[in-house]
Amino acid sequence: MIHVVAVITAKPGQREKLLELFRANMPAVLAEEGCIEYGPVVDLPDFGPVQTPIGPDTFMVIEKWSSPETLKAHGAAPHMVAYGKAAREFIASRTIHVLTGA
Repeated sequence: MIHVVAVITAKPGQREKLLELFRANMPAVLAEEGCIEYGPVVDLPDFGPVQTPIGPDTFMVIEKWSSPETLKAHGAAPHMVAYGKAAREFIASRTIHVLTGA
């Protein structure tokens, strides 16, 4: 299994617009072969000192894929290309971590 943690920071004040685009694309991603989990997460408010907040303009995407091949196909899927073009103007930065079990 392949795990992905994507850290996406929107331009100031644009996180909700970016999440709207992301959520609209989710059904197509979840229907892809090999997709086990795919969803955005944000800070849990007021959790306490143990938490390191990611901030008001950032969200993370937690993903699980059945294989490297299905993850690569995901990146090339037409709906992902279209999402990337639509989201580009709202993104300040993006970091993608592709991981496997230790």
